[in-house]
Amino acid sequence: MKVPPRATRTRTLPRATYLIKELERAVRARIDEIVQPFRLTAVQYTALSVLSRHPGMSSAELARRSFVSPQASNEMVSVLVRRRLIRRRVDRAGGRALEIFLTTLGERTLSECDEQMDGLEAQLFGGLTRPDETRFREMLRTCRDAARRSADAGDGPEYFGHVSSRSPREASSVSTAFHRRY
Repeated sequence: MKVPPRATRTRTLPRATYLIKELERAVRARIDEIVQPFRLTAVQYTALSVLSRHPGMSSAELARRSFVSPQASNEMVSVLVRRRLIRRRVDRAGGRALEIFLTTLGERTLSECDEQMDGLEAQLFGGLTRPDETRFREMLRTCRDAARRSADAGDGPEYFGHVSSRSPREASSVSTAFHRRY
């Protein structure tokens, strides 16, 4: 992917992309510590969180929203079913896909993890005012959406394992509509 440089922008080091990756690694390490006593991985916690907000989704949808391949999602779903944290049900609309839902145990486990995550976020944002925190979240979404638009338009790396064949305008509107829901 070739990105034209912005002539009016001076390179600032460390790069923002480097700082974002550093933050992601530090946060991921803390999330791993938090979910480990619940015998969860960070990806499994993400899946439970997604299912709490979007019950009844298919394994393919869960894969996209949990940042894993469909194959990894199938394995993860099997593990979470065996642990009785989620359950599958035949799609009532008559499709072949199975709908996935949290069980009562899954809801309780997620709630306990979320309490710990609340503490982590309080630590992360402890040095910011509420308006600064809100602005930071807005900036993250703006950057995330720009990266997704680039990937959806075929100008960047694969996004969730799929390069879109949509036009940039279609990709932008589909991406915006999809990501507003989550």
